[in-house]
Amino acid sequence: MDFKNIIRKNNLFPFLDDGTIGIEKEGLRILSDGTLSDTMHPNNIGVRDNHPYIQTDFAESQLEFITQPENNEKDVYRWLGTIHEVTLRKLPNDEYIWPMSAPAVLPPENDIKVAQFTNEEDVKYREYLVTVYGKYKQMISGIHYNFGFSNNFIKRLVNITNKSEVEVRNKLYMKLARQFIRYQWLLVYFYGATPIVPREYFKEEKPVSAVRSIRTSKYGYVNKGNIKVSYNSVEDYAKTLRSYVDNNQLIAEKEFYSSVRFRGADSVVDLPKKGVKYVEFRLFDINPFAKYGILEKDIRFIRLFAMFLIWLEEENIESSVEKGLEYSNNIALSHPLSRAEYEDEGIEILDLFIDFLREGNYSQEDINIVSEKKEQLANPNLTVGGQLWIKYEDVGDILQLGVELAKEYKEEALEKYYSLTHFSNMELSTQAVISDAIAAGITVEILDENDQFIKLSYKNHEEYVKNGNMTKHDSYISPLIMENKVVTKKVLEKDGFRVPSSYQVTNIEDATRLYPKVENKPIVIKPKSTNYGLGITIFPKGINSIEDFVKAATIALKEDKEIMIEEFITGTEYRFFVLNGETKAVLLRVPANVVGNGVSTIEQLVLEKNKNSLRGDGLSSPLKKIALGDIELLQLKEQGYTKDTILERNEIAYLRANSNISTGGDSIDMTDEVDVSYKTIAEGIASAMFSKVCGVDLIIEDIKEKATDNNYGIIEANFNPMMMMHIFPSKGKSRRLSEDVLKMLFPEKY
Repeated sequence: MDFKNIIRKNNLFPFLDDGTIGIEKEGLRILSDGTLSDTMHPNNIGVRDNHPYIQTDFAESQLEFITQPENNEKDVYRWLGTIHEVTLRKLPNDEYIWPMSAPAVLPPENDIKVAQFTNEEDVKYREYLVTVYGKYKQMISGIHYNFGFSNNFIKRLVNITNKSEVEVRNKLYMKLARQFIRYQWLLVYFYGATPIVPREYFKEEKPVSAVRSIRTSKYGYVNKGNIKVSYNSVEDYAKTLRSYVDNNQLIAEKEFYSSVRFRGADSVVDLPKKGVKYVEFRLFDINPFAKYGILEKDIRFIRLFAMFLIWLEEENIESSVEKGLEYSNNIALSHPLSRAEYEDEGIEILDLFIDFLREGNYSQEDINIVSEKKEQLANPNLTVGGQLWIKYEDVGDILQLGVELAKEYKEEALEKYYSLTHFSNMELSTQAVISDAIAAGITVEILDENDQFIKLSYKNHEEYVKNGNMTKHDSYISPLIMENKVVTKKVLEKDGFRVPSSYQVTNIEDATRLYPKVENKPIVIKPKSTNYGLGITIFPKGINSIEDFVKAATIALKEDKEIMIEEFITGTEYRFFVLNGETKAVLLRVPANVVGNGVSTIEQLVLEKNKNSLRGDGLSSPLKKIALGDIELLQLKEQGYTKDTILERNEIAYLRANSNISTGGDSIDMTDEVDVSYKTIAEGIASAMFSKVCGVDLIIEDIKEKATDNNYGIIEANFNPMMMMHIFPSKGKSRRLSEDVLKMLFPEKY
């Protein structure tokens, strides 16, 4: 099939760039001195068998990170980065991920543990590899790049050519395989980065000097014996490969080491009838200067290169693979700073590549990516291997260089340990659920990033989650009851819970007429329908100013058309997080405050406290920065302060009366301190709200004393309660509520 003319005449360029890509990246777990970790695969990142994101490759210390198929490079890169972050945060403090393909040091072979899968066949296969190839060759890590054309592209080719889908698929992917192998020397030149390996790696012959890529050379992943598989057609490929297995020259089809592997059937013998679904490019060394092993722009380049290879006319089907393997090995064994032996061909290919992009109306950014590679052809010091060699000569020790990079990358992952770098625009509760799902081996799909909507899948079980803990397990009426504070009070009062007395009004005039009834009494003024503490003002010492009363009512009316003027119950406020009928966490929330130092004004103290890295907008950070708005200034006035007041040392000024974290409060875990009777009350309130996930706010005189009819009061019940203040409290034990949500949704997994 003449794919070039078909694409050109039918303008299939947009469909050519509409397929799926994915990354599988291996990485060795090391200790701080660069030696391999001898511990078993971490048990806090799920069961490796069939884990969608984190598995092990050959060795117990050899992690493998897997992204799901995505349509664009950005998503592949962000998931690869997220999987790295999740894993690095789960590793012990003294463990890191080695940032290169080749380890700097190797232990005695007997000390390398083969990966212990539950499937005995997986273990036996690895043990077979040990007997044939030894363990050291298997310890060289790399990156596999999965590439598939879109169904839309395939269907259009089928309609245009009047051929069957299987025939189209097989001819398309077989051409891609031949072309990839023919021109893979370019990729080895650009990305080869295994110049040296420990001396123990070599059993017999070895290179006499540093090379570009030991991994992709004849010293790397190559089969023993004269294994030559035909790439003339899928039928010939399947026939020749299977013959080596049947003749016991290979123990299994997957033992055939090639830079291209066809995917689409359990056995190659089924490919001629089922058709190739996608290919796996197994060529790439790890880029030590990319914290996830590969740059986003290189993920794009490889995709564009694969597309271009389908466009590019073939030289000679019979000899192209053999020629490509020869070129590739020669480039792999050349010095990292030497120019390519086939530079003229490379320039010609890249020029045709750019012509293809221009004809297809691809972006200038894509053209620039290819132009950068053209510059690297003339300047080998700009390639990954060249940069690595220069850095190695500068440092003088590949071990030191690798350890420094490994520690740097882990430090970056731990810097904002509460957030996922590539999903930082999502709220933290959702990020926590994503993080814990990845670790557990539950597949995550982002449905609507702006609306915090995700889908979770485990085997055939699917669940939808919004805002971290809103699921199908809560009834529709539940948040409606909790949102309406009047209804909440009536429901709880009917069930025998102690609720404060209150008035409801809809305007300032009606509120003002009530003032004589509440004057000098402790009160709370708040919107009837609210969540997260918005529009609430508290007068704990009593209200004695009509002006302040009117101002508080005005603030509340900005949030709702009806407000409540409510009795303030004395005591300390606690948040109870109830999930699936059980109190999972209890938190003391201290209202937004500053502590004096005898020098700074309250405004200066607020600015200083807000510098804490945990404080931000309250959505992308566990704590919220303290504001100095009307409510805060009014609260300061109640205590006799202004923003310019200089507090004495250890003197405390509160900027909010309500203790919501969303208004700048502090968080202290009290789960193990509170009497169980209050947990029972909170669980009863959640049940009365028909809620599986509920945040209950109680005022309690003494949390260590058993609850009575008059030593506690209910402030409110909240739907979609904040989880991060429990997961990352200011003080006390972390309560991983996001994991509890997953346990509720997927009990069979835990």
